[in-house]
Amino acid sequence: MPPFSLTRAASDIAGGWPTTGPAPLDMDAVDPVQAEAILAGLAEIFSSSSTDALSQSQEPETQSQSTEPEIPHMEAMYRALVEQIPAVIFMAYLDRGIGEAYVSPQIETSLGFSQEEWLEDPIRWYERIHPEDKARWSLEAAEMFLSGKPLRSSYRVLARDGRVIWFHCEAKMIRKPDGRPWFIHGVGFDISDLKRTEKELQEERNVVSAILHTVGALVVVLDPEGRIIRFNRACEQISGYSSAEVEGRYLWDLFMIPDEAALLPGMFEQLRTDQVPNDYESYWITREGARRLISWSCTLLSGTGDTPTYIIASGIDITERKRLEAAILEVSSREQRRIGQDLHDGLGQHLTGIAFMSKVQEHKLAEKNLPEAADAAKIVRLVNEAIHTTRELARGLLPVVSDEQGLMSALRRYASEVEDVFGVTCRFRSDEPVLIQDYTAATHLYHVAQEAVNNAIKHGHAQNIVIYLGLKYDQGTLSIEDDGVGIPEVPHNSGMGLQIMNHRAGMIGGTLQVKMRETQGTVVMCQFPIRNMEP
Repeated sequence: MPPFSLTRAASDIAGGWPTTGPAPLDMDAVDPVQAEAILAGLAEIFSSSSTDALSQSQEPETQSQSTEPEIPHMEAMYRALVEQIPAVIFMAYLDRGIGEAYVSPQIETSLGFSQEEWLEDPIRWYERIHPEDKARWSLEAAEMFLSGKPLRSSYRVLARDGRVIWFHCEAKMIRKPDGRPWFIHGVGFDISDLKRTEKELQEERNVVSAILHTVGALVVVLDPEGRIIRFNRACEQISGYSSAEVEGRYLWDLFMIPDEAALLPGMFEQLRTDQVPNDYESYWITREGARRLISWSCTLLSGTGDTPTYIIASGIDITERKRLEAAILEVSSREQRRIGQDLHDGLGQHLTGIAFMSKVQEHKLAEKNLPEAADAAKIVRLVNEAIHTTRELARGLLPVVSDEQGLMSALRRYASEVEDVFGVTCRFRSDEPVLIQDYTAATHLYHVAQEAVNNAIKHGHAQNIVIYLGLKYDQGTLSIEDDGVGIPEVPHNSGMGLQIMNHRAGMIGGTLQVKMRETQGTVVMCQFPIRNMEP
């Protein structure tokens, strides 16, 4: 039996190989596929010559004698060619002795055995097969002998010095015209370097997979159309879906709420040209229907050549963090309201009482023409100043009155104060009443407007400012528009003021957009859901 499960060198004996012999080979250009084709053609010539000889005599001895003039010539051509090919070529007759077998000289380069050593021991080939591969190779070889099916396999062989060599081998059994097995012909390619590379890649892939599955962040690998390619364990745990369930499906068909899902295909189109902010937040709908707020960061991994393009999205579940932030802000806001209320109703009223008593004392002293009346008047003035300061502090802590029209009233009052203090034109406009019962949300919106107006005056040097509060369906809009010098294009969430405004907008489920006006100036727009504004 042959030392390698070689190549399909003698495929169908159906003609097509030129009878004038093979053309000269450029060995640098020869690859395994070309080698197979060459060997198949030569095997066909060999087979054809032997078949012609067989038709002249039915006796094996006579057949051997009648083909002797042809065989040496054909074998010489065959050997001259195959010994140039960088692969181990093998041929062995099944109806003749081991002396009729052939193995190319590359056997010595690959395994350290000479041609003579390899052929002199009929079972050397089997002894050198790696112990872990012997059983599999035996089954594959048996199938070839029983069914005539070509053998294609990769297995390990032990070299003389103990090295393990990987071979990809293919072999085919050629039959005589009467169907009896004639000879086996094949080729083996040393693929040890390929196997080492595959092992290294697999180890690297295993490391990457281990990292993906052990990190706490969500990692989703998508194709450029938004279909899921990879889904790590954190995604499985949060979403309730297995990787197999989501593979190949569009991200927005599985997890996104309808309003956000409608926007994602457009975002993916922009992401392919690097026009989308890297960071954004969106809700995931789990298998159980729960909402989880995810902070995403996306990266486009551009493909080159045969390497495909991927979109890598990594996310952090910030649902609990947002809930905690909201709770902290609510506590802070509640304490702020309490302090403001105490300043206004407690300290303010107390100081008012002191001012009244001091005023009475001033009158009494004045009636007696006592010089202390002037000191009493000074005390009254100082107490009134303290009352004014206390009221200003209370108004800063309680900018919005606790009723559904509180935001509108606060913004109208604030616009008037801006005009008085800064000497610019500031107007509040609302086409219809926008009633917000959630005091915390109204306070956030008020501070967004306050920050935007301050920026317009301080950085934009605006002379005219319009604060607009509007409503459309379930969506509220707060915009601050000015005619200042404008602001340059700014990265997402850059600058403390913008970060604060973005944070406040996010706390009420809204979004913030800052852009240049078409003519001159800046527009700061906060859009927020009214349906979530009930207390």
